[in-house]
Amino acid sequence: QNGQNDNPNRPKGNTQNNTCSITDQLQDTMFLPQNETTNAEVRVAEQARREGYSRIEVWVTEAIPAEIRRGITVSVQEVQCGDPDCSPIDTAIAIMFPSGGRGMLGLPMEAKDVSKEALLDSFPTPQVLAAWARGEDAEWPPMDDDEQDIGQRPRLRFEIGQRVVCRVGPDPVTGWAPGRVMLQWYREPSWPANSWAPYKIELEDGRNIFAPGDVDQIIREA
Repeated sequence: QNGQNDNPNRPKGNTQNNTCSITDQLQDTMFLPQNETTNAEVRVAEQARREGYSRIEVWVTEAIPAEIRRGITVSVQEVQCGDPDCSPIDTAIAIMFPSGGRGMLGLPMEAKDVSKEALLDSFPTPQVLAAWARGEDAEWPPMDDDEQDIGQRPRLRFEIGQRVVCRVGPDPVTGWAPGRVMLQWYREPSWPANSWAPYKIELEDGRNIFAPGDVDQIIREA
């Protein structure tokens, strides 16, 4: 064996040696139907995910009051949860306003499983949305003192004092601002149980904000 086809699932085009044994050829042939089935399943899952994203974007836009709806950007993505007690995959929804205000909410389910009712049950109040639209900090979701022990939470990527850049506006290129991490697992006493923000950040312009998710689309290394 020359080592190029030791994985029977490897497509033939990946081998750099044009010669192979009859056994290798039979293995490729035998596993081809399985590969086609797997690829089809991946395509179906991806299509369902994208359709879920589209539905959620429409529902979020419709749920925002008309007077502050113009110019918003809604970003939906699935994120993996490292906590064994939570859903393996959460759906994170970021809402960004032309003022630079932004906020985020999360649902403990895959995008394809999100219903309009579940979304609206976790949706920010009109007062919170109006504050975001003005570019103000408004905490969502709230949290109380029955929060999960910090030691049981997944490890975060950035340490206190580390310099980062944060998404603060709708533009994917210019909508970022530099700052540094002030706190991990930031919360307010009024937030509901088991609700938290991974980071509180002080921006270079003096504003204090929170990052509602530990993902590159929201916060990344400076």
